Amino acid sequence: MASRNRPLSPHLQVYKPQLTSVLSITHRMTGVALAFGAFLLANWVISATYGADAFALAQGLLGSWFGRLVLFGMTLALFFHLGNGIRHLAWDIGKGFELPQVRTSGYLVLAFTVIMTVITWIAAYSVAGGS
Repeated sequence: MASRNRPLSPHLQVYKPQLTSVLSITHRMTGVALAFGAFLLANWVISATYGADAFALAQGLLGSWFGRLVLFGMTLALFFHLGNGIRHLAWDIGKGFELPQVRTSGYLVLAFTVIMTVITWIAAYSVAGGS
């Protein structure tokens, strides 16, 4: 019998990460992160129904450096998931399967993610007065 230490099927240790595999895994991770973000958003909204003290606590947590870091991450996750979801919709109708198109659309998703996140945060800070 062969050695029992080897994997039974190809494993992550065998394959070199590629743009498509990294984007696929990241798409799933951002989907999970957005589900948790929905709970965070719901908590913030629901805290307003419990009164000014509860809302001030929620607002204070989200306004802290850690809260803003989480919100920034959620913004990145949202725009990445949106862009990659549109990419998947194109694939669902049979477009963009050639290797150069797959690479180009992958880089477009990354560019879209960064650009839209930066625009959103600049707009949010200009409306909030930079606080």
